[in-house]
Amino acid sequence: MSEVPLPGGFATTVVRVGDTVRRPPSERAGFVRQLLDLFTVRGWQGAPRFLGIDDRGREIFSFLEGHVAWQRVQPPDVWCDESLVRVAGLVREFHDLTAGTPLADDQEVVCHNDLSPKNTVYRDLGCGLRPVAFLDWDRAAPGPRLRDVASMCSTYLALGRAASVHAAVRGLRLMCDAYGLADRRRLVDTILWLQDRCWREIDAAARVGEPGGLRLREAGVIAEVQAGMRWIRRHRDELDQGVD
Repeated sequence: MSEVPLPGGFATTVVRVGDTVRRPPSERAGFVRQLLDLFTVRGWQGAPRFLGIDDRGREIFSFLEGHVAWQRVQPPDVWCDESLVRVAGLVREFHDLTAGTPLADDQEVVCHNDLSPKNTVYRDLGCGLRPVAFLDWDRAAPGPRLRDVASMCSTYLALGRAASVHAAVRGLRLMCDAYGLADRRRLVDTILWLQDRCWREIDAAARVGEPGGLRLREAGVIAEVQAGMRWIRRHRDELDQGVD
């Protein structure tokens, strides 16, 4: 069957073959396969299914039909309140599925660790595009719930990118309420920590010539993340007080 390259990837070549997706195994492939198998056994539809290995040594996953929001300019439905609420609900679902399992080890849950619109599949469910699944679980690992909640708030609200403080506070409260996050005192601190780690990891990868890191740096991601951090620090008190 013909192979069709899928857009949006910075670090890995991913292709569609029929109703499957093929890609080289990641360093954490074993853990990710166990995680996806757990979702399959539990009947959770919010992630691709692992289907095996092809004759070229690539992993085979089910292809999830829909709109993947990897481009900067997106339909308004991607950013609407209903979609933000559903994103938070999906995160809560897989967190609850992994809590207390061996995969979570001694942590609260298994975190996705790369939540963003570009890793989200949207479908029209009769009332516009809504998120239905998350892609790219390569960075999944045991961790605290707050880490993923902070990550989703940062990326789905595009904090620091032409955001007003009022809109940011409203969005943070909306997503935290939808997730059911009770303790929000460290939310902004965690967002800043994640953003700082993000640009440093990209910079370190680019410095050693890693292709994904080079492409991200050339695309201006480091500068964008740092600008977002400066915006959050300027409005930190307002964000902390507004979301608490």
